[in-house]
Amino acid sequence: MILENNRKFERIGDEVDPSTVPYRTLDSGDKMPAIGLGTFGSDHVSHEAVADAVFGAASVGYRHFDCAAVYQNEDLIGRVLQDIMANGVEREELWITSKLWNNKHTPEDVIPACKQSLADLQLNYLDLYLVHWPFPNYHPPKCDVDSRSPSAKPYIHENFMQTWREIERLKQMGLVRNIGVSNVTIPKLELILRDATIKPAVNEMELHPHFQQPELFEFVVSKGIVPVGYSPIGSPARPERDRTSDDTVDIEDPVIVEIAAKHNIHPATLCVKWAEQRGQIPIPMSTKRRNYLANLKSIIENPLSDQEMAAIATIDRDCRLIKGHVFLWESANDWRDLWDLNGNINNT
Repeated sequence: MILENNRKFERIGDEVDPSTVPYRTLDSGDKMPAIGLGTFGSDHVSHEAVADAVFGAASVGYRHFDCAAVYQNEDLIGRVLQDIMANGVEREELWITSKLWNNKHTPEDVIPACKQSLADLQLNYLDLYLVHWPFPNYHPPKCDVDSRSPSAKPYIHENFMQTWREIERLKQMGLVRNIGVSNVTIPKLELILRDATIKPAVNEMELHPHFQQPELFEFVVSKGIVPVGYSPIGSPARPERDRTSDDTVDIEDPVIVEIAAKHNIHPATLCVKWAEQRGQIPIPMSTKRRNYLANLKSIIENPLSDQEMAAIATIDRDCRLIKGHVFLWESANDWRDLWDLNGNINNT
């Protein structure tokens, strides 16, 4: 696809009024829309197609867009955001998230990295800025599962807090309105909360019916942190490096299929609906109008019953799909070392 200049929203009549979309209120008082459009095209969707999807999603009622420097498409999305605002959407109506990538954790790199995202997105401030992963372990785009950075390290709390202090400065400078973390476990989050001057407003993490992370979810909520869920339908388009033979498919689960049929929606859309009703903010990614519109409509129409929510709670299979192999350090055994499964931070 080729991005057009000065495009106009096409109104078909099935769009959603953005004012009807639920929101979550952060500690700052800012209201974060309870669904966003993800902008990671994985390894199979072009940057132009993702940017076009941002424009299309805005035309049907989306106001929340989850971006990141590592997705390498923020410059194209920036052009689209200007077109969106030219169609009468005020900047204050938009919620734009970006993230600090792993090769920018050095304190002197944090503020310039954020300023680069702002320049690419053509914005004066970000609504939310996240530390994308809690360790500075870089990998090149489209690398395979065996790729390892020779300088990769386990989580070192003192180093992370040096990065976090600069993230806090970004908020104090007015470049970002809210700050948060992503892919952070309970043991890491406990230390961050202990030592942070400004606590994380959100934790963005993998959440879908087959990977509900109830302990982490409940911990995050108990601390007044908003859970944002990526891969809400089970990430069927995830990179090959994240696939293993033990992976399950959420949208083929009989419980999901049955409840979706009752609501006359696609199983993927049901996963999004369940996520928002559970209390997390899903950020599904799609380039197809019918899909991103269906996801948006699902959270404002026909809520799931208590019995349906309870049924979905029973199908958790603890199936992590985004395992993070490429972030491992030399002495690590396997991807499980990233996730503190025994309740302790693995830093050996």
